[in-house]
Amino acid sequence: MTTNPEARALAERQLCGLVNGLAQQIADHVRRRAATLGLTAPQATALRELSGPMTMRELAERMTCEPSNATFVVDKLEKQLLIERRPHPTDRRAKQLVLTPQGTELRERLLALLNAESPLAGLTQAEQGTLQSLLARAMAHPPKGESLARE
Repeated sequence: MTTNPEARALAERQLCGLVNGLAQQIADHVRRRAATLGLTAPQATALRELSGPMTMRELAERMTCEPSNATFVVDKLEKQLLIERRPHPTDRRAKQLVLTPQGTELRERLLALLNAESPLAGLTQAEQGTLQSLLARAMAHPPKGESLARE
């Protein structure tokens, strides 16, 4: 690894550009695929992440948004009869979000669409795993004095 500050700055700028570009491609892909099913991108993200019963807080964490934003999305999905709120089995104060049969079927269609021509399709599963590991490592070490918590 080079110690030249200019070379390091250039390398970091190029890497940031690639990460941002990939994130934008993925977001565009989700938005386009969601639209074919009559969903917004946040609704598609919620359905993708709802892999089993979970609380609103758990879903919000998976969606990387505030619980209030997840609530807005879930309210819309509930009106479409795709999700229902049920009493939590161990916490009387909480509700669990559960896909309805209609929601489960739509989620399966969504997952198939998201996997088709994904921006990551050019990578093997092993390469995707390596990319995920490297990004997770980078995210686990924020610069000193900073945190990854949302402001």
